[in-house]
Amino acid sequence: MTPEEKKHLEERVIDMLKSVYDPEIPVDIYELGLIYDVVIHDDASVYIKMTLTSPACPVAGTLPGEVEQKVAGVQGVASAKVEITFEPPWDRTMMSEAAQLELGFM
Repeated sequence: MTPEEKKHLEERVIDMLKSVYDPEIPVDIYELGLIYDVVIHDDASVYIKMTLTSPACPVAGTLPGEVEQKVAGVQGVASAKVEITFEPPWDRTMMSEAAQLELGFM
């Protein structure tokens, strides 16, 4: 996979991530800052490191699987693996400017 192909695949994965919303906050998980890392490997497998708004998040059991399933369904992705981390812990400063504006934090 060429660097250009990886970049295009990463863009498609990020577009998909922007379609997944935290059920408690009307902002997608990418703009919310829950996605810490997206790695596209040469074999078109995708690794995503993400967090949740809190360890007690009501969708802690379902959201990572949903993200993994949706990423695996992106055209060109061979497989997807999601890892949850709480280091560093999420806080609202990790949100994009657009998300902060949407939620009235700016």
